[in-house]
Amino acid sequence: MVAQKHKSLHEVFGVSKSSLYYKSKKHKEDLKVKEKIEKVWNDHPSYGHKRLAIELKINKKKILRVMKKFRLKPYRRHRKPFKRSNTSIYDKYQNLLPITLLTRINQIWVTDFTYLWYRNKFIYVATVIDIWNREVVGACVLTNHSGALTVQAMAGALMDHPKPDIIHSDQGSEYISEIYTDFCNSSGIKISMSEKGSPWQNGYQESFYDKFKIDLGDPN
Repeated sequence: MVAQKHKSLHEVFGVSKSSLYYKSKKHKEDLKVKEKIEKVWNDHPSYGHKRLAIELKINKKKILRVMKKFRLKPYRRHRKPFKRSNTSIYDKYQNLLPITLLTRINQIWVTDFTYLWYRNKFIYVATVIDIWNREVVGACVLTNHSGALTVQAMAGALMDHPKPDIIHSDQGSEYISEIYTDFCNSSGIKISMSEKGSPWQNGYQESFYDKFKIDLGDPN
C-alpha cells in the first residue's frame, strides 16, 4: 500500500505558493503601518487618514485601508450636551449663514475665541476663519478676553485680506460689545450672530478649536 502524500497548505486551499506568500507579506507590512499610525497618535491623537498620510509620507488610500482593516479611529472630543434655546428671537443680530449662499473667498468669515493654560496662567486666543477655504485669516493672543481681543483679531485679518461681506460669531459679551460692533459696522461688514446657547451655529470655529486643543495636548 502506497502511503498518501501529505498535502501542503497551498494545495489544501487551492491557491499558489506565491499568493500565500504575498498575502502574508502584505499583512506584515500592514502591521508595520498600524504601529506607525499608533505612534503618531501618541502625539497627535486627532489626526485623520489625510494628516497621517502627510506625517508618515504614505499614500492616504493605504492609510485608510489599514485603518479600516484594524478598525483604527482617531480620538474625537466628546462634547458636553448643550440645551437648545426655546426662543427663536435673536437678542441683537440675526444668523445670516442659513440664508446666504456661499460663492467665493472673503465672503463670510467666522470668529470666536478660546482659552489655554500656559505658564501658570490663562491666555486667550481669538481667531477669524474664512469658511470658503477654512483658512485662518486673523488671530490675536491676549491675557484677557475683552472686546479688544476680538477687534484685534479682526483688524489683523483686514490688514492682509479684503473685507468680507459678513462676519459671524456667537453672542458672547466680547462680540456684542460696543467696541466690536462699532468696528464691524464702520468697516462696512454685516454682523451675523448665532442664537444664544446654540454653539453648533458656529460649527466652523467649534471644530477648529476641538482639533487645535487636541493637537496641543489638551483634550478637555
